[in-house]
Amino acid sequence: MTRSVRRTRRILQVTGVSAAALLALSACSSSDSDSSASASASGKLSGDVTVFAAASLKESFTTLGKEFEKQHPGTKVTFSFGGSDSLAASITGGAPADVFASASPKTMKIVTDAKDNATEPATFVRNQLEIATLPGNPDKVASLKDLTNSDLKVVLCDRTVPCGAAAQKALDASKLKLTPVSYEEDVKSALNKVVLKEADAAVVYKTDVKAAGEKVEGVEFPESADAVNDYPITLLKESKNPETAKAFMALVQSAEGQKVLNESGFLNP
Repeated sequence: MTRSVRRTRRILQVTGVSAAALLALSACSSSDSDSSASASASGKLSGDVTVFAAASLKESFTTLGKEFEKQHPGTKVTFSFGGSDSLAASITGGAPADVFASASPKTMKIVTDAKDNATEPATFVRNQLEIATLPGNPDKVASLKDLTNSDLKVVLCDRTVPCGAAAQKALDASKLKLTPVSYEEDVKSALNKVVLKEADAAVVYKTDVKAAGEKVEGVEFPESADAVNDYPITLLKESKNPETAKAFMALVQSAEGQKVLNESGFLNP
């Protein structure tokens, strides 16, 4: 066998080994790609979700946020609670958020009307007004009309926020005029005036009276039936994590979520 032939065989053997190595690398790469695609297709949720929600949802949504994170390790739900009108203004002003839960369709419309900013909202709960008085109800408040007593220091939510608009609707239905000592930016601020004994009474939601426990006493009034607020929720189209945001909304609207909301005093939609 000539030296030239032996050299040619060696070249072919090396070339064969290289080709085999390339095929093996290609197979590994394909396998890794398939594995990655499989993980992506597994539907596992991850990442952060920012929820802008009406102040009256604070207790129930905080509970649901913790439950969501427990069900989906690797996720984090961050809340911004406040007056629905202020939250709507922040969203339309460009504040980053994934979900908006409002205390009225009117404030939700501010967001949905702004440059097609959100998906179609869905009502997920309703809420009714109640009078919050000092513990033991020392002023013997028994009706909405009693709040017109000039000796009482009464607080209302600002009329631009849903709890204030609802209170005004109830007063108008009763043909009553009430001049509060202050208008507050959201329902929690109004309730806190009573908790701190800076006011004798406030018109807030039943859910807030319930959340305050023994710090206040609630007084129901029939006119509240004329001013029940629907609470809509929506996915914002600028969401950076829409799949996880949708999953949080699904929890809110699920039987499990509704149970938490009902226990907080909210009414079914």
